Order: sequence, then C-alpha cells, then structure tokens
Amino acid sequence: MPSPFSLTQIVGEVEEFMSTCWRRKPAVFRPAAPVGSPLTLPGLDAVLTAGFLQPCYVEVTRTGETVPAEAYCTPRTIHQTAYPGFVDGTKIRRLLDGGSTLLLRCVEQWHADTAALASAIGHELGRKTEAFFFVTPPGQQGLAIHRDDADVLVLQANGSKQWHIHSGPSDGDWQPGPVAEDGPELLSIQLHPGEVLYIPRGFAHYATGQEGLSAHMSFTLREVGGAHLYKALQRLLAQGLRLTPRPLGDEALTEQARALLDHMADRLARTSPEEVVAAARAALRAEAHRHVSPELSVLAQSLAGEATTGEG
Repeated sequence: MPSPFSLTQIVGEVEEFMSTCWRRKPAVFRPAAPVGSPLTLPGLDAVLTAGFLQPCYVEVTRTGETVPAEAYCTPRTIHQTAYPGFVDGTKIRRLLDGGSTLLLRCVEQWHADTAALASAIGHELGRKTEAFFFVTPPGQQGLAIHRDDADVLVLQANGSKQWHIHSGPSDGDWQPGPVAEDGPELLSIQLHPGEVLYIPRGFAHYATGQEGLSAHMSFTLREVGGAHLYKALQRLLAQGLRLTPRPLGDEALTEQARALLDHMADRLARTSPEEVVAAARAALRAEAHRHVSPELSVLAQSLAGEATTGEG
C-alpha cells in the first residue's frame, strides 16, 4: 500500500527546505496538520506485549551507561525448548519507570507504517533512511552531546523534550559520536507532539525529557563518504569489462593487462564526478531494508477464486 506520508507534509516546500536549511542550520517545523509518528506509545505497547523483538533492535541506557540486555530480556519456551533473548515488555516498562531511556533501532525493518514513511522520505531526498524511536522519562537525558553521521528529522510523538543544537564540524575530518567541544549553541527548543525538528549532519546536540513520557521518532538520512565514492568509482570503471579468466602465457597476460588499462582509461574519461556521487548514493540506498507485505490475503482470495472456478 502506498505511503500516506510525504516529506512535504513534514517540512513544507521541499525545495525551500533544501535551499535554506539542508546542511546549513537546524530548524523547527509546526505543520498546520500535525505530523504524527508512525509508531506511537500504544503501538509500541503492542509490540512489547507480543515480545518478538530481539536485543539487536533495543538499547536501554541510564545516566550515560548501557543497561545489559539480560536486564530486559527473558527466554521463551517453545515445544519444551527454552530460547533466550526475547525483549520483555514488563521489564522494559519497569526500567523506564526507574528513569532509564529506551532506544529502538531500525524500526523500518519491523514496523510497516514506519517503513512506508522512511521509504517515502528516502525516495524524495535520494538518501538511505533509517528510523529510531526514543522513549525518555522526565528529566532524563538518553545520550550525551554527540554528532550523528546523518541528517536527522525528529517527530515528537508524546510528551515533550528540550533540545540543544550546537554548531557542526569545521571540516570533513570529523567523527560521529560523543564530543568534548560543542561550539556555540544555535538552537534551544522544547519539542511537543506534532512538531518536527531538523538537525543537519554532524551538528552536535543533546536532549532532555520534559513533561510526561517523551517519545519521538528520528529519521536518519545517511550520506555517502569517501569510501563510498571509491567503491562506486570501482563499479563504474568495471562496467562492460570482459577479461579472460586464466590467460595462457606471458603474452596473453600482458594483452589482458593492456585491455584492462584501455577500458579503465576510457571509462574514467567518460565518468563525471556527479555520476560517481549518484552511483554511491544509489548503492547506499540499495542497502536499505525493503519492508514488503507478503499480501497473504491476496493469495488467499486468488486461491479461493481458483477453487470456485474449479467447482464450476
């Protein structure tokens, strides 16, 4: 089913957003029709109650420290065999009540509505898009000030959260993760349900839960780097290349080397920097998880139709 969401509903005119905010400055958007998070607290309750999440999708922190998975996982007995490592909703709620922060990773991989919105955003911006869901009690700070290797769109789903956005890196030689020097603060804003915050790639930030139980969805828009460009160029230069697998003798081997150099030189002369960037972005987007419904109901209807035809 097509996504009912679009980037336009979140940031307004996409061209204006790209020309005034993208990679330049943080911004807050308050759409006339508030944008709801595809995953809500009731929806998360249902997921936690089902109990099928694995620890790879879940992280719990408290005062800057990671809570071990054993504190929120429990085994399940299936056909008289105990299988460990299932996230226990009751234990998660108990940890949240005690002041811990919950982070759910790659929500687009296991939640269909989130996958639809992530796919729509990724398509419009031409970037690999992932989704993360945070639940933070009042007064708690899930992560220390840090930089993300992605542009981030934050959709507040419940409660409120105070955000502090600082300046971005001064050059391309920077690392994501915690930072010691945060630079000047560019924006301090309390985000409420229906509001959206944009944080440019690499801009240092941190946030603290305020009223109620704060819940927000972060869509991370991944950009390529030097390593991606290098791999993309390799793939472009190799297009159409045909080499003999095992040349016989030095003369044949040298001829193959000459053919290789000629092919690479020709491809390199006809390849533009923009083509390399586009190919790198396309390859990164191809890594994104595709959440496709199996449409079992359609299959059932088809089979029912065949059975009816057969009876005739």
